[in-house]
Amino acid sequence: MFKTRAILLACAALIPATSAMAQEEAPKPVQSDDDFHGDIVVKAPGLDRLDLLAGTSVVSGMELQRNQAGQIGDVLVKLPGVSASGFAPGASRPILRGFSGERVRILNDGLGTIDASSASSDHAVTVDPLLVDRVEVLRGPAVLLYGSQAIGGAVNIHDKRIPPAVPDEPIHIDTMTAFDTVSDLREVGASVDVPVGKQVAFHVDGSYRKTNDLEIPGYAASDALRQELLASAAEEIEEGHDHEAEEMQEAASIKDKLPNSATETYSLGTGVSFFSGESSLGVSFGYYDTKYGVPSLPGIGHVHEHEEEGHDEDHDHDHEEGADDDHDHDHEEEGDVTIGMKKYRVDLAGVLDTGDGFIDEIRTRVGYSDYTHTEFEGDETGTVFDVSGVEARMEFVQSRRDNWSGSFGAQYYHQDFSATGEEAFIPENLTDQYAVFALQEVDLSPVNVQIGARYEHQDIDLSDQDISRDFDSFSGALGLSYGLTEYLRAGVNFSRSERAPSAQELFADGPHVATQQYEIGDADLSTEKALGLEGYVRGNVGDVKIGVSVYKNWFDDFIYLAETGGEEDGLEVHQFLQDDADHFGVEGEVSFPFYKSDDLTLLADFRGDYTHAELADGSPVPRIPPVSLLGAVEAQMDAVNLRAEVEWYGKQDDVAEHETPTDEFTFVNLSAAWQPWKGNKNITLMVQADNIFDSEGRRATSFTKEYTPLPGRNFKISLRTSF
Repeated sequence: MFKTRAILLACAALIPATSAMAQEEAPKPVQSDDDFHGDIVVKAPGLDRLDLLAGTSVVSGMELQRNQAGQIGDVLVKLPGVSASGFAPGASRPILRGFSGERVRILNDGLGTIDASSASSDHAVTVDPLLVDRVEVLRGPAVLLYGSQAIGGAVNIHDKRIPPAVPDEPIHIDTMTAFDTVSDLREVGASVDVPVGKQVAFHVDGSYRKTNDLEIPGYAASDALRQELLASAAEEIEEGHDHEAEEMQEAASIKDKLPNSATETYSLGTGVSFFSGESSLGVSFGYYDTKYGVPSLPGIGHVHEHEEEGHDEDHDHDHEEGADDDHDHDHEEEGDVTIGMKKYRVDLAGVLDTGDGFIDEIRTRVGYSDYTHTEFEGDETGTVFDVSGVEARMEFVQSRRDNWSGSFGAQYYHQDFSATGEEAFIPENLTDQYAVFALQEVDLSPVNVQIGARYEHQDIDLSDQDISRDFDSFSGALGLSYGLTEYLRAGVNFSRSERAPSAQELFADGPHVATQQYEIGDADLSTEKALGLEGYVRGNVGDVKIGVSVYKNWFDDFIYLAETGGEEDGLEVHQFLQDDADHFGVEGEVSFPFYKSDDLTLLADFRGDYTHAELADGSPVPRIPPVSLLGAVEAQMDAVNLRAEVEWYGKQDDVAEHETPTDEFTFVNLSAAWQPWKGNKNITLMVQADNIFDSEGRRATSFTKEYTPLPGRNFKISLRTSF
């Protein structure tokens, strides 16, 4: 049945584009002075200003080069309202407005990544930022059109694997190369685009990235954890357990380098597009392969064994009998945990220009992915996760009629998930989603009205058990905005959103050594529902760019993962719970030139955000980012760009039970970029010094913050070319 559906959906993508193929020349790309591959702007079809309902931040060009990292979460952390899971150098997922995991959709040109990155914080996002053209961060209620999982927002990553246009030159080559000192980074990526006649474009790309263990400022363990380890070591010495005491003392003394944090990633891709006027058909194939270490701190298991009465006796007995093979007591003894991940992906994209009728064009996207993720414990294979799935989307874009425009469509998603091994904490399951959506815009200048809605049905079946859950969810949004000036708008958005629980939230039950947690789901979870209200001002006043949002969400049956304080198999127990919750936040940015001459522009850039989230009883929601501020001064000259910035993250002591607080920290960063040429053919050579004072920082949103600090002082050089 699944194969039949997939074939039908693939055919649906082919028919609209191929039916209009004629002998017409394809549109030419528009080039930009500061973009790696040219300005390829992808908007929600049929809407001129999606950002009325969804505040949009775009990272591209020089900013993308300056913030380049191995995981997309680390690329975006300087944007207002954005944090990162920061689990490990090889796994870092974006957190938007304090929402993470299943509430943030990671999209690859409008479709989900179809991997396991949302299932756990130790799972990498399977998109290589090195080959990205631009990244759009979408916030607000309109993002719900991409799925109920986008209740917190979406990150849409654009590449050129399906060529967007026929190059107007015989061959176009883009490259990116970088080296740094904090991780011994060596990375290189390249893409080649060539025209095949006037109507066909061919693309091929590849990348390689390798890092060693991360350099850190000071100790790997936080002060509180070091004290706990040393105190437990003293107890072990008193009991005559010298080996265990030595292990804890060694763990407390780890400094300067973060053990088991090296990464190695490479990717390959190719694609071809056919064009006929405004219609097109494209197909691509991609391969992603990464292996990365999961940092852990030896001795943690022993520390927690002494926290519960009666564990000393058990430990003494094991020691006397020589029972050093007890898996339940010490996962760390089995060796460092590393993760190997591979993904094969095929995509289809079609656009059919239908002329001047009610429907202007039909857009179709289909993606299929085959993903494997293996967790190794030393040299032994621990748990293997396999995910195969297909996602398809068809959108009908309406022709603009006077002051009315919009689009509507349908979406389908299927995922086959299985896990094998001793720590397969999520049972084998099948997930199917069917959805219809619409977004309409009426321009009553100076007032603009947008209405969006999405209905979604989800089925989750446990493959080897007679258990299934199905959910119906409805989400809607209403946006009203007023044009204060030609380029500045103020508005308010109302939303009602609903999200079905995931298979992991429902059925997880078992140890997960990579996260050092024992996770327990709840099969009786219901859909989580939220009412949202947001006010904003966005746009430009002369040369000043402004974007400020204030928002609040009232949740019924909010689903969250909480540490219970219990222990199972030597691991801390985390359980998915459900309760009412309130989320409040403010985010904003302003940039303006404070000095301009013929040869020099001095620009000031300020960004900041604050999020507060609490459950019905007033207790904090776990892992909420602290208040953060960024200030920068940028000197822009004809061929040189200089930037100095200060990042400040406040103390987070408003934490959930069993969660540890984090201290405030400040990073100071400098960069200099040189562009000898501009336009289609350009070179950007950039040198950077990040965290120049070697300050210690830990992310409040990270499960591993107690023993995985952020990088220390780093010097980096990168070269970006486009010819």
